Amino acid sequence: MTETIPALRAEQSAGSAGVPTISMIGTRAMLFEAPGEFTLGCQRRIWALMDACTDRPDIAEVMPGVTNLMLIFSTPPENPEDMAAWLRKAWNALPEKHIKGRLFEVGVRYGGELGSDLPRVAEHCGMSPHEVIALHQAPLYTVCALGSVPGFGYLHGLDPRLETPRKSVPSLKMLAGTVTIGGPQAGISALTGPNGWNSIGFTDLVMFDPERDPPALFDVGDQIRFYAESIEL
Repeated sequence: MTETIPALRAEQSAGSAGVPTISMIGTRAMLFEAPGEFTLGCQRRIWALMDACTDRPDIAEVMPGVTNLMLIFSTPPENPEDMAAWLRKAWNALPEKHIKGRLFEVGVRYGGELGSDLPRVAEHCGMSPHEVIALHQAPLYTVCALGSVPGFGYLHGLDPRLETPRKSVPSLKMLAGTVTIGGPQAGISALTGPNGWNSIGFTDLVMFDPERDPPALFDVGDQIRFYAESIEL
């Protein structure tokens, strides 16, 4: 059960813009959620906060998410509000952290059976499938966080004109390697299984291989550029 630190409830209920949400998860974990929109600048501040938390001896593990950060403490904190105050101060003071990652050129087979939601995305966005593909290929994406399943990278950079809600009825067996759009984010499915994101294509790249070192292909800060290997409409 998530227990919000009581001292923060008053701040949030007052509607203060720019106030982070900080919650205890059980007795040894704390979740920091950044205010505002999902932007690369916000994510870079999460990375900076991650580094600052890593340097603290009372924190055993840090797990960055999309505009959030999970902290695992060595022992339950005696006063969680003291830690929350430190996080707020660090958030307001730290500059953005820029990570120089690797660049991946990812070939995509757009449409067809493995990209069956491409017509749905096109209809939702009021575009042709070719226009969707052109806009999907145009940006340079950044891996903001790994999560959901092992090896899955949340990508920032999707053109806002392609934002498409996740499906109300998930696909039951979306293949690993499916190129997807979910709301304002892009991704590549890392494991085969149920998935509510919209499939627009497929890549042969293996996102996660337990026999590989490291198992995940992408890391935080890596950049991805998509290009069309083929188009089937």
